[in-house]
Amino acid sequence: MEATNVIEKKELKDDAVSKVSYIKTDAIGQDTYYFKAGQVLDWHRHPEGDQVFFVHEGKGTFFTDADGEESVEIVPGCVVLAPKNVWHKIVADDELIVSQATVQPAGMETR
Repeated sequence: MEATNVIEKKELKDDAVSKVSYIKTDAIGQDTYYFKAGQVLDWHRHPEGDQVFFVHEGKGTFFTDADGEESVEIVPGCVVLAPKNVWHKIVADDELIVSQATVQPAGMETR
């Protein structure tokens, strides 16, 4: 069995959002992002798969840009979807812990 507590394993970096992969198989990938206040997971998209984000701790804003930019405040307990091939980013208001799951391989493009 693979299991971990992503809150207890918090890993913050001063220079960038910290990304830690806890679970990876041939079919699905899971990563947790650890943000300091003001850090940004910049615009990107996954051409081959939807991505689901789960907010564990902190507050921020989740943005998408399919045919116009939209945003939603994210707080603990929120789940948000980045649909396949849709641009998205996360901006942290304070320390923020967000996990994601997506099919493998999802591919990735940056803006």
